[in-house]
Amino acid sequence: MPTQLPLPVRLPDEASFANFLVCAQNRAAVEALRHFLAAGHGSLFLHGPPGSGRTHLLQAGCHAVEARGGAIVYLPLGELRDAPPAELFAGLEAHALLCLDDADAVVGRRDWEEAMFHLYNRCLETGCRLLLAAALPPQQIGLALADLRSRLQGGAIGALAEPDDEGKIAALVLRAHNRGITLEPGVARFVWQRSPRGMAALIAVLDRLDTASLGAGRRLSIPFVKSVMGW
Repeated sequence: MPTQLPLPVRLPDEASFANFLVCAQNRAAVEALRHFLAAGHGSLFLHGPPGSGRTHLLQAGCHAVEARGGAIVYLPLGELRDAPPAELFAGLEAHALLCLDDADAVVGRRDWEEAMFHLYNRCLETGCRLLLAAALPPQQIGLALADLRSRLQGGAIGALAEPDDEGKIAALVLRAHNRGITLEPGVARFVWQRSPRGMAALIAVLDRLDTASLGAGRRLSIPFVKSVMGW
């Protein structure tokens, strides 16, 4: 019987459905996730490019289940690929929700794929819901184990995409609001026009502005943004 490894992964408190912007590009997937968390079973596989919100939604799902008293585990497989998978997955089927982020980080490795397949089967037996995320859908991530590919394709699948340009601006305003920062839409648009366009890059700019604003006791105006960012 394998011994379960300690799981040091802690979730950031800020990941929630309240601060995730639902738009045309992700609405169906978010609705599928909410249904899955409330009444679903088996698995849900979310896929989308960087910046589409995969990690945020998995962590938001964990917080939602935990708030209802359910036991959860979140594993970023891209950071855990050197761990022995059988030991890592031991006993996880006893939780209400198990999230495997960056599931594509371990594809092509027989030990990982077999361990994931057996974990999936144990989750079906116990009723643990399995929530996974990757850049591409399960049939396109290069799984070598046909049985695992069949399992994942047989579960629910949700497609995510980055918000369009207006959606990114709105998401920036929402993220600022949830931090207690007033970011006027015009200032957010100014930031968007001068930043790399991916959501991860925009949030990194917001992090920098947040720190500078707090330190200087200044609101986020265009002149202040210019001075901080050197624009």
